[in-house]
Amino acid sequence: MTNTTLTPVQEKAKLIQQRDALRARLQKIESDYRQGLDADSEERAQQLENAEVQAGIAKAAAEELARIERKLAELE
Repeated sequence: MTNTTLTPVQEKAKLIQQRDALRARLQKIESDYRQGLDADSEERAQQLENAEVQAGIAKAAAEELARIERKLAELE
C-alpha cells in the first residue's frame, strides 16, 4: 500500500471537485422537487416514496458540502 499524501494544491483541487459535484447533486434534487407530483396516483405514490429517499440524500449531501466548504476555508 502506498502513502498518497496530497499537496495543499492537490487537496484543494480535490475538495473543489467534490464541492461542485455535491452542489450539482443538490440542484438536481431541488429541480426534481420543483417539478411537482404526477396526476397518476400510482406514479404519485412512487414519487412520494422517492421524495423521502431524496430528502435523506439531500441532507447528507448538504452536511458533506458544509464540511468541504469549512475545509476549503481553512486552506485559504
